[in-house]
Amino acid sequence: MKQVEKTTHYLIGSRMDTGTRTSPCFFTIYTLFQERATFISHQNTAKLAMKHGEKLAQIYGIVAADEKCHEIAYTKIVGKLFELDPNETVIAFADMMRRKILMPAHLMYDGYNENLFDHFANVASRIGVYTAKDYEEILEHLVAKWNVEKLTGLSGEGREAQDYICGLGQRLRRLEERALARAKKAPTVSFSWITSREVKP
Repeated sequence: MKQVEKTTHYLIGSRMDTGTRTSPCFFTIYTLFQERATFISHQNTAKLAMKHGEKLAQIYGIVAADEKCHEIAYTKIVGKLFELDPNETVIAFADMMRRKILMPAHLMYDGYNENLFDHFANVASRIGVYTAKDYEEILEHLVAKWNVEKLTGLSGEGREAQDYICGLGQRLRRLEERALARAKKAPTVSFSWITSREVKP
């Protein structure tokens, strides 16, 4: 627990920049994507935890349900933004996806491992907690939820953003297998959180 706490404090002190700027569109879309991603990852962790105890699975299930509530709230907010200003909102959506959605923990550090997040992400991908496929499915879910393909009355920049967003899912699907292959080929690493036990990412 000491190493987990140390990692948390390093992360808080990192003053990370999520790339959301000060725009409500950027911030809300980023947060929504992140909330859905954490809902999926906790739900998948709950499924894995069930093999080791029902109580552990229930805890992860409760956390996943909490993340789902957050996701629903932010989905409604972004839906309203699309209603009020579809042009600016689709441009912000495309800009966020071009930058890639970085999870808040991407700068995490435990005092030992400079590549901690990459190693952690490889493990999560390999065991099915959160994968490139999940990332692509979140995008497709949001595109369908907000009817991005059917937006009308957009500026030239807005139409360009719309085309980019609607075609991105197909491009991401082509990258899924490569991402999984990289995770499977990653070398064994040790994690201080589990007394430096080596884990195959």
